[in-house]
Amino acid sequence: MNNELIIEITGLTHSYGKNKVLHGIDFSVEKGKTFGLLGKNGAGKTTTINIMMGFLIPDSGKCLVFGENAHRLSPHAKRRIGLLHEGHLSYEFMSIAETEKFYSRFYPAWDAEIYAYLVDKLGLKRTHKIKNMSCGQRSQVALAALMAQNADILILDDFSMGLDAGYRRLFIDHLNFYVKQREKTVLITSHIVQDLERFVDEALIIDKGHVLRSAPISELRGGLFGYRIDNKRDVKPLEHEKAIKDLSHTSESYEIICEVPPNDAADYFSAKLGGKVAPEPFNITLEDAFIALTGKY
Repeated sequence: MNNELIIEITGLTHSYGKNKVLHGIDFSVEKGKTFGLLGKNGAGKTTTINIMMGFLIPDSGKCLVFGENAHRLSPHAKRRIGLLHEGHLSYEFMSIAETEKFYSRFYPAWDAEIYAYLVDKLGLKRTHKIKNMSCGQRSQVALAALMAQNADILILDDFSMGLDAGYRRLFIDHLNFYVKQREKTVLITSHIVQDLERFVDEALIIDKGHVLRSAPISELRGGLFGYRIDNKRDVKPLEHEKAIKDLSHTSESYEIICEVPPNDAADYFSAKLGGKVAPEPFNITLEDAFIALTGKY
């Protein structure tokens, strides 16, 4: 197993004035892995990425990229990083062809084939200007330019902005190939958590700058269980129970995410709700676990 660390973050803190947004963040990303940085808006994801890119200097802690201090990266290290910052290109006056001509000059390993394949999915002429595209189309060109850089690590801050379900799936398929076949590394954030479940190896969930959970994706749901209960029941007694992490109302049932294991579920819900209850277990998703840990609001 290759355990070379591409990113190493220890005890990272940062404040904007008196507002502290990172409270001792710790994580590392190994070569060849896809790492998910998950959190709600304002959780500290973009601040963490800005520190990794050297745009911000942390108040304290360590942030290394390729073994170098993040705010003193060498030109060689910077060429090994592909950054997508919240979905869009900066140079919207350029056309599709001009975008490739501009970016390819900075990246000796530019992959013209993958750029052509992804932008051709748009069905637009190469002379089409970025500024005249929809939000989703701009994101597609940005993703094509990013993939074509053939960087050693891709840092994707909310890659899904403006993309429809089909193109998100297409990009994830290519990203999987990119990582596994070329031994690349990815750090990714997204507001569409269910997308990440398909290909992320490990993830860190943060809330208001604090780490809630860090684990391989297969373990991130650990200790959380899902049950369905008839929606005719009164579930108010569950609303303030410590073991109940989320309660949602659907057209046919209540869906409950909690810390009650299957062997104890029937007795637990019967005692709390009164009368015999037969909860129906279901497999929770990464998004279910995310909401259970961070809350809906």
